Amino acid sequence: MRIILLGPPGAGKGTVSGKLKQHDNAAHISTGDILRNAVKAGTALGKEAKAYMDRGDLVPDSLIMGMVEERLKEPDCRIGFIFDGFPRTIPQAEMLDKLLAKLDIKLDAVINLDIPKQVVLDRLTTRRTCSNAACQAIYNVKSMPTKVEGICDKCGQPVIQRSDETEEAILNRLETYNRQTSPLIDYYDQKGMLRSIASLSSEDVVKEAIAALS
Repeated sequence: MRIILLGPPGAGKGTVSGKLKQHDNAAHISTGDILRNAVKAGTALGKEAKAYMDRGDLVPDSLIMGMVEERLKEPDCRIGFIFDGFPRTIPQAEMLDKLLAKLDIKLDAVINLDIPKQVVLDRLTTRRTCSNAACQAIYNVKSMPTKVEGICDKCGQPVIQRSDETEEAILNRLETYNRQTSPLIDYYDQKGMLRSIASLSSEDVVKEAIAALS
């Protein structure tokens, strides 16, 4: 399984990635994880990225692609991989095309998680996260509440609503997604690689994704 998962914030990319990983042990790849791990490990690219991050600047695409290349060369990616929320822009997609060609890797599909805006708003505004940085367990006041209101089941610390999960912040994130990332839907559709799946249930998405890949 070598796929890209597209979808707006709240579409369930992380949840679906986790379930697909269980299916055939493909590596789960997100650029956020790559950046954090490279910085933590103190690799040459990680040190370079940290300099940008410490200044509050965006890490350049060329540097991100260098990290992606390193990640794709790791042993677990030989089984397969799931790109979660990457690429984010057309230029990144074009650079990824060249990188995959260079590494002689062929994508199986690009899966777009299709979800109405109102469902995204409902999912994210009701999400709560453990305030303990070492825990970060995620709950939902409607679908998966804590056993004791406002207290994490796992570590006993307060759960909070993240600042980027207020309605105003979510609408801004969706606007950014529609401007920067949604053009990738047409990009991959024109290549004949796109599969759009309604993202209302992670179980159903996984079943449809596996069936599409088969």
